[in-house]
Amino acid sequence: MKYSIIGDEDTVLGFGMVGVSGKVATSTDEAQRAFQAILEDKETCIIIITENVADMIRPTVDRYLFTVSFPLIVEIPDRKGTKAGRPGVREMVNTAIGLKL
Repeated sequence: MKYSIIGDEDTVLGFGMVGVSGKVATSTDEAQRAFQAILEDKETCIIIITENVADMIRPTVDRYLFTVSFPLIVEIPDRKGTKAGRPGVREMVNTAIGLKL
């Protein structure tokens, strides 16, 4: 099972330091190409994507979130923090595991 990250340079670099491969995306075209390239890697089971990059290609991301069960797509905040109206990482973890941390 392999993880991959798509995001801004700082996020990809940070995940790379712990062994997660990734692709930097600063435009819609780059985000779309990175997403497609990661999908073609059949070893990737989890795609981590920053909220800002996911918003660039929202229709594509939503298609995989709501209709395709594999790979798992996880949206995370970038280094600037959670976007307005979105739950924070702690809240998402609490919801996912059913416990308050």
